[in-house]
Parts: sequence; structure tokens; C-alpha cells
Amino acid sequence: MTDAHNRFLSIESRFDLAYNAAHALALAVLRWHGYRSDKRYIVFQCIPHTLSLGPEVWRLLTLCHERRNLAEYEGYLEIDEQLVTDLLLAADKLFRKIETLAPLK
Repeated sequence: MTDAHNRFLSIESRFDLAYNAAHALALAVLRWHGYRSDKRYIVFQCIPHTLSLGPEVWRLLTLCHERRNLAEYEGYLEIDEQLVTDLLLAADKLFRKIETLAPLK
């Protein structure tokens, strides 16, 4: 996340770093609850259940997932500075919320 916040990096790099961090965080909390998923988008759609965060977080992350897929599979990356800013805020919310979880036994 530190690198994703670095404005000296390209917007594409910042998007990729923030998206992958958000996915890793959402996947980790899904596993913390005892679940697994091999579908990337499912971890974002479970956020209301795993972290009690609202639709403003998981819908944004789902949108970023769709944009990532367009870039990955069709070579078309449609992002702007506002989307990256919003993605960073969402990923930071995930991180702060995860920090409040109790350690696993």
C-alpha cells in the first residue's frame, strides 16, 4: 500500500498495487472467517459479511475488479486519478478494519 500511495509511480502501477493489496486483504479476512474462494470477485462481494463494510467499499472494489479484467484479458485499461484515489481509500478501510480483528487461535 505504501507504493500504491506513491504519486511518482504511474497511475497504472498504483492501480495494480492497490487492487492487488485490496484483494489480498479481502481474501485474508475471508480465510480468517474460515472460508476460501478461488473466484477473485467473490472475496469483494463477501466484505459486508466478513468486515461489515457497506456497499460503497465492495461495489468500488467490484468495479476495480471489472476494470482489472478488461486490462488483463482485453488490453484495455480504463482508469483515472479519482478511481485510484477511491480504490486507495477502500483498501485503507479494509486494512484498518482488519487490524481490529482478534488474532486466530
